Amino acid sequence: MHGPTPTRRVAVVGGGPAGLIAAERLRAAGLGVDLYEAKGSVGRKFLIAGKGGLNLTHSDPLATFVARYRERAAEVGRWLARFDAGALRDWARELGVETYVGSSGRVFPLDRKAAPLLRGWVRRLREQGVAFHVQHRWTGWDHEGALRFETPHGEVRVRADAAVLALGGGSWPQLGSDGGWQPVLAAHGMDVAPLRPTNCGFDIGWSAHFARRHAGAPLKPLVVHWHDIDGREHALQGEGVVTGTGLEGSVIYSMSATLRALVDRDGEARIALDLAPGRGQAQLREALARPRGRRSLSEHLRRVAGIEGAKAGLLHEALPREALSDPARVADAIKRLPLVLRRPRPLAEAISSAGGIRLEALDGRMMLRARPGTFAAGEMLDWEAPTGGYLLTACFASGLVAAEGLVEWLRETASAPA
Repeated sequence: MHGPTPTRRVAVVGGGPAGLIAAERLRAAGLGVDLYEAKGSVGRKFLIAGKGGLNLTHSDPLATFVARYRERAAEVGRWLARFDAGALRDWARELGVETYVGSSGRVFPLDRKAAPLLRGWVRRLREQGVAFHVQHRWTGWDHEGALRFETPHGEVRVRADAAVLALGGGSWPQLGSDGGWQPVLAAHGMDVAPLRPTNCGFDIGWSAHFARRHAGAPLKPLVVHWHDIDGREHALQGEGVVTGTGLEGSVIYSMSATLRALVDRDGEARIALDLAPGRGQAQLREALARPRGRRSLSEHLRRVAGIEGAKAGLLHEALPREALSDPARVADAIKRLPLVLRRPRPLAEAISSAGGIRLEALDGRMMLRARPGTFAAGEMLDWEAPTGGYLLTACFASGLVAAEGLVEWLRETASAPA
């Protein structure tokens, strides 16, 4: 089933989507492939990401899709030209996993689960001849260029004809993406940008009473207003979640790169929340000005403005006590509740990370300029994207492109004159 014994063996370091797709492409090219994973099994972050429904990719038109990668859109766009959202859905179908487009444009497996897809994928890779080596933590190279791994049985050194590094970023370190490769690459002269949290929550600094009462409460529907780094105004509707220290949720994640940049520049990021997107300001003023009789303020807000729970708590948090009896000020706050974000949450809590190997340190084939024969892919590279399937798609695409670059490089070196 494996075919003839390959004469050349390559290593893939990292068992996430970028590493697994690289291994698949390398094996299809007839190379012997050894895949090394620091944890006891592959795809752990992939499985957790799919716990609430595996968002595999997105149905955006290609130009819109590519724009999601912000300042790295040109580079990531080249990866997607080789393997885009449609190709990813076709690939899943080959594994027996059909997908569908949800109401938000996101693409999911029909059963919304990650585990069946991963199991089928790993089984197929094993059948194709990919050799898996778990509990092998990469620590760099020895003086002869061999890959070094820490294992439960001591250090192992591996000589490979070429290698793909797909070691992940720095978020969710308990699943293997701990960024431990950064000092190793920096020591070998690689240009590595510090890892930063993205798709993350932000600290605000609630009162103890508000945090105790409302942490974990959803905020929906919600419109967030903010100004970007160039002062342009934006608004986005989505869902937020109150945390013990601030805010998170899909609408916050989607703007986290901008909010992080504002915090870096100004020491804070200012946003405003529209807590009642379906109600006009004048309409709210009129409704809140109606006599409330013997009703409490909370009951009045609930009945005439639909504001209750955490949303009502936000009004108490943001307005002085005397303002709560002024219908105009309350209506204004419902439509534009000002909040100051102090800092992003730590990297370990983020969904993904920004930073990593700068793309300028790679050639067009994803090979490290400072280390011929070593290629890199996935989240360990310096790009970022919002949630919605964009992260996974680019990880797959980069792994495939890196593998194809490796195959091309081996062919060139094999045919080069001695």
